[in-house]
Amino acid sequence: MKILIIDEMHESIMPLLEKQGHEVIYSPEITRAEIMRQVVDYDGLVIRSKTPMDRELLERASKLKFIARAGAGLDKIDLDYLEQHGVKLFHAAKGNRDAVAEHAMGMLLAMLNNVKKADSEVRKGIWDREGNRGVELAGKTVGIMGFGNMGKSFAHRLKGFKVNVMAYDKYKMDFGDDHVQEVIWEKLKAEADILSIHVPLTEETRGFFTLKELESFAKPFWLINTARGEVISFKTLNEALDRGILRGALLDVLEIEKFQKFTTAQKAEFEQLAARENVLFSPHVAGWTFESYEKINKVLAKRIKKAFGS
Repeated sequence: MKILIIDEMHESIMPLLEKQGHEVIYSPEITRAEIMRQVVDYDGLVIRSKTPMDRELLERASKLKFIARAGAGLDKIDLDYLEQHGVKLFHAAKGNRDAVAEHAMGMLLAMLNNVKKADSEVRKGIWDREGNRGVELAGKTVGIMGFGNMGKSFAHRLKGFKVNVMAYDKYKMDFGDDHVQEVIWEKLKAEADILSIHVPLTEETRGFFTLKELESFAKPFWLINTARGEVISFKTLNEALDRGILRGALLDVLEIEKFQKFTTAQKAEFEQLAARENVLFSPHVAGWTFESYEKINKVLAKRIKKAFGS
């Protein structure tokens, strides 16, 4: 098949696909306009998230047999169109699930042990032991929302910390084991000290965490979001933190991740979040390690080979 790669990928992607006999064009700098003109010539597209795979673009891809998404999120892809036209979709959640889990774990430990604050103070000559007293994970209840690749991997990382792990997934059943208790959403909200979000962005999850939803948790909790920023707004985060509903927020993703596109209100809300000591940020890099960069390619190549028998 003839395959077009439209985003920057680890260098291993070319030999992996060429070994299967495919003609591969690597064009990470290609513009949307150029894709629109050229896509008619290709059987496959390998993408990240630069260019939305919407109906306008897909209708021009008359030969398209598959799209391979180098990542987990599918919210920028017209899934209905692909299903209607028999175009296969491959994604690589297994390629970065370990990275996401480790990052979430690292952010949580850093928050509970005041690592950011303590480091900043010591660099300034401040030696404040009492002000940086930490909180142990042992004995806490960690709730996981969404028990797919990322949620499972995060649960696995919690082994050894002597925590109670509860997981809720609206679309999965009978996944509990000796380490993870499968629960309904109401039970998770009644007991969680920590909530880690691992759900895709859909119309159902967009804006799911309203202030009313957060108020329905039985006790203050720490929120970890390495999934999609659009599930909770800056305004809701600030209100929940102000009222003590949230003890802290660990955010690898934001409601809007292009700062120049903030509205005046969003800019003010973000600046308020950024001034808080109990908020920890990272720039959507939870799944973006040196190892996952290459593992994603292997997952996609394997899936393409399995589907097309190359």
